[in-house]
Amino acid sequence: MHKSSGRWRLGLALALTTAILWGFLPIGLVLLLDYMDAYTIVWYRFLAAALVLLVVLARTGKLPQPGRLRDGGWPLLGIATLSLAGNYILYMMGLERTTPGSAQIVIQLAPVFLLLGSLLIYRESFAPTQWLGLGVLLLGLMLFFNRKFGDALGADRGFYVGIAQVFAAAVIWAGYALAQKQLLNVWSSQGIMLCLYLASTLLFLPLAQPASILKLDALGLGLLCFCCLNTLVAYGCFAEALAHWEASRISAVLTITPLVTLLSMLGLVALFPGIALQENLNTLAWVGALLVVCGSVVTALAGDRVA
Repeated sequence: MHKSSGRWRLGLALALTTAILWGFLPIGLVLLLDYMDAYTIVWYRFLAAALVLLVVLARTGKLPQPGRLRDGGWPLLGIATLSLAGNYILYMMGLERTTPGSAQIVIQLAPVFLLLGSLLIYRESFAPTQWLGLGVLLLGLMLFFNRKFGDALGADRGFYVGIAQVFAAAVIWAGYALAQKQLLNVWSSQGIMLCLYLASTLLFLPLAQPASILKLDALGLGLLCFCCLNTLVAYGCFAEALAHWEASRISAVLTITPLVTLLSMLGLVALFPGIALQENLNTLAWVGALLVVCGSVVTALAGDRVA
């Protein structure tokens, strides 16, 4: 079993960096949607990640060896690829209809679905305190969307379609993570991600419009570069944080991601009043956002204590 280095301050700094980058990401993606369609954005994100990771693994001699993947591994690789690709595009499609803050709140369900999947498939334990944390999280979700309930079948129907798409993205992300967990028996995490990135790049190529990059202005190109590099840097910080600090505590820090998104949106609207990032939250919604974070923290840390 892997043991952390004990350098918790470095682990905390890296985890905070990851949370901040992931908090900024949906804002960048929403702004980039004014320049590109969702399929093209996803394709470029996968392409950039695949190229960078390919160069790194080739230079370090750590490219994955297909021969080590036995018969049962290929279906798992296919499931992981389709799940990750589906997660990316469903999240993007959800962002087109919702807001960055709302999407980040809903996507907090992804690690919860992973825990539930591990409970069903790998027979892992789920402590009573974790069920309490899940209840707090769900209560927070209801409070966060309190102003939307009356519009569920009215003018905001498109908003709820987007929420459903982000919800589906959270569900299938758990499927990707469960499949990757099994693949780690034969490949490193970086080797698995390289295969997933390359396969997803090919998968989205027929749907993407790569030439649209030629029409981008400086801001659009900057947004695309930011969105492409964000995941690479954030995941790099996340992986390094795992070497220095316990995974449960890193997960607890990452639960602040939706708050980073919401506060960043407030700051951008204050600086640029014309920007289309208004969330229009009331006090009850902010309480709900805090409960989502608290519920996620309890769910993450309670499992660590039981283990």
